[in-house]
Amino acid sequence: MDAATATFARHRPRLKGIAYRMLGSVAEAEDVVQDAWLRWHASAGQPPDNAEAWLVTVTTRLAIDRLRAAQVQREHYVGTWLPEPVVEAAREDGPPTPEELVERADSLSVAFLAVLERLAPDARAAFLLREVFEVDYAEIAATLGRSEAACRQLVHRAKAAVQEERPRFAVPRERHLALLHSFAEAAAKGDLHGLKALLAEDVALIGDGGGKVPSFGRPLVGGQRVAQVYFAVARRHPGALRVEVAQVNGAPGLLRWVDGVLESVQSFEWENGRIVRIHSQRNPDKLARVAAARAAAA
Repeated sequence: MDAATATFARHRPRLKGIAYRMLGSVAEAEDVVQDAWLRWHASAGQPPDNAEAWLVTVTTRLAIDRLRAAQVQREHYVGTWLPEPVVEAAREDGPPTPEELVERADSLSVAFLAVLERLAPDARAAFLLREVFEVDYAEIAATLGRSEAACRQLVHRAKAAVQEERPRFAVPRERHLALLHSFAEAAAKGDLHGLKALLAEDVALIGDGGGKVPSFGRPLVGGQRVAQVYFAVARRHPGALRVEVAQVNGAPGLLRWVDGVLESVQSFEWENGRIVRIHSQRNPDKLARVAAARAAAA
């Protein structure tokens, strides 16, 4: 491996992390990183003084361009748009690397990405670069072609919007996992009482079917109503339903299978030991990568 390739490989996890958080799509993030590689390869004769800054700038600008194009398409998206989920595969090769720990941070959660979706592309980029990837304002200003003062304002407003949507009471990871196992068991059995016990009265179920499969056009709100949806699924598919706890976008979530087919990937927000929000990705196009990876690992 030559020096230029080694340099790019070293920064690739960071670049992919930026692109995925900007776009909410693994495939599009990989395309952006590939485009960045082509530009990096073309500049090999005159390498920049700061390779990391150059690569972050190029990747961010490419992601902004793609996001602007994607927003036009998402205006005509059927139902609620949710990001393509990232489901971590089981591993036996030791502890995660520092780069992987970044990928599993709160900034990877489906709830966080859904909030970012409401930000303009430049605001989204400025916020991510500063708050997630700790890029200094001078570099952000150069990347976005704005003044440092303007970038500070972008980050300030975006940060306020994100903080307003974050759960008020964080649940410890071990507690989150234990509660989710209880919910998964109740969902698989169609235990209506057990489901209701773990749902807040004002819980919201948000689904993305993309017009490909049935899904709610707007959030379904209420513990009784959401519990009945899970109860109905279990009763509709007796003996064919499997619910698996997995790492979804950096936090414990659920994969739900019907007759061996991945039907949804679900992520959860908790407060005071109860679920307050469920994001359910049901769009088959956005589940294909997860299903293929699970099949390959089986």
